[in-house]
Amino acid sequence: MSSHMIRGRQLSRDTEHRKALRRNMVQSLFEHGKVRTTLPKAKEVKAFAEKLITLARTNSVNNRRRVVALMRDRRLVDEEQEFTGQKVVQKLFDEVAPKFADRSGGYTRIIKTSDYRIGDGGTWVYLQLLTEESRPTGTARRSAGLRRKRNERRHQFATRILKEKGKGRTDAAPASEAGASEGGAA
Repeated sequence: MSSHMIRGRQLSRDTEHRKALRRNMVQSLFEHGKVRTTLPKAKEVKAFAEKLITLARTNSVNNRRRVVALMRDRRLVDEEQEFTGQKVVQKLFDEVAPKFADRSGGYTRIIKTSDYRIGDGGTWVYLQLLTEESRPTGTARRSAGLRRKRNERRHQFATRILKEKGKGRTDAAPASEAGASEGGAA
């Protein structure tokens, strides 16, 4: 059996389930701005979401029909699970895509977390739209400062050792020169 031209991940699902999973996750991403999922699912959904945002950047009837054909459409709900009267495709074309009008790609990011899924140990990640409100929070990694300090200490230790060896050589060098000059004179 040949394995050429195989694209995407199977995610342990059949074709219909995989397509439905991808559609639902993309709709949730456009609805909420970010989704918590596993790394392979996030990588698969990221490509699909970026394709849809690229289509939605040019607001035309044909592109709306293409997005609806790829993603389907569902109604949005608020915090009390009441329908807002807006649909996901409408939000994509009216709110999400105009934010990325000046970008030529890279509309989403995957942020890895330190959490693992309890059942099988899968890595939890956040798939997030790159909007101004969703900047990553936090400080620089602590290990970066520790690594720099450790390297500085190593460098200081190495220079101190070299200085001590240099002092040892200066004491040893005249004795060897004196031996060589005596041997040369005799």
